[in-house]
Amino acid sequence: MDSMDFLVQQNLDPNDDDIAENSPCGQYTRYNTLIGKGTFKEVYKGFDHIHNIEIAWNKICIQETSTHEKPTLDSINELEKLCYEAVLLKSMNHKNIMNCYTYWVDEENRTVNIITEFLCSGSLRQHLEKHGKVKNVETIKNWGRQILQGLHYLHTQYPCIIHRDLKCDNIFVNIEKGEVKIGDFGLSTVRQQGQVHEREVPGTREFMAPEIYLKGNNELVDVYSFGMCLIELATAKLPYAECKNIAQFIKKLKYGNKPSILKKVKDHEVKEIIEKCLLPALSRPSALELLNDPFFSDSLDIELDSPCSSSTTS
Repeated sequence: MDSMDFLVQQNLDPNDDDIAENSPCGQYTRYNTLIGKGTFKEVYKGFDHIHNIEIAWNKICIQETSTHEKPTLDSINELEKLCYEAVLLKSMNHKNIMNCYTYWVDEENRTVNIITEFLCSGSLRQHLEKHGKVKNVETIKNWGRQILQGLHYLHTQYPCIIHRDLKCDNIFVNIEKGEVKIGDFGLSTVRQQGQVHEREVPGTREFMAPEIYLKGNNELVDVYSFGMCLIELATAKLPYAECKNIAQFIKKLKYGNKPSILKKVKDHEVKEIIEKCLLPALSRPSALELLNDPFFSDSLDIELDSPCSSSTTS
């Protein structure tokens, strides 16, 4: 599933004319305000009438027709992937993982609906596009630490959960509360008995660890992607933007060449952490090892043992 390009519209006050539909149970209302869009998914602003909070209503069309104006899912296999993502999200409970409240299949309208929490500041990528690179190293430490706590939670589940598409587009932020949460688990995998059960569609190539193209990769691919996220936070630029085509990108990976934009990372400590994340898999630290690194552990207390949720689930 493609990442979400969040176009968060703030200071909107939906009225009755903006109401598009209500959930079967009547708890949730979807407004016409589009806040994000992917190949198959559209995300709308909504409201939870029981808990009196704004929510994100994820709507995926599964109508099978070649004349439909929008891209649609064309197989039961695709529907199973969507339900997999929803079930996976709803089973998790951690303050740095996006909350999923409920989901259902609307057979009449041929859609899958997933209700998640709404973070008013959108994705980290949108934040970078609006404000530029993160100049305060303490902010990089704080946000990076929260991302690592989310990854540590995923990687210590049984079975282990591997995100496989970690990037600033899939990490969401509430600037007012200083919260950062990992979302969009459409490409995630579970690891059982040493094996990684792959999803069919690869992640975003610029953020993918070299070993993900081979069999037998593990949760450390997320640590590699985390390093690429730090590059993006520190520069507001995508890694490997210098590659004009996939052949150039594969050649760089083959010879172990790091993205050119890494040279633009000015802070020595940030650059050192990034280089640790980009080490070959056998030498690469885990999320927990990075959390224990002085760069992250010196700033704030690390919370590892008791996953918690930052908002009430329904």
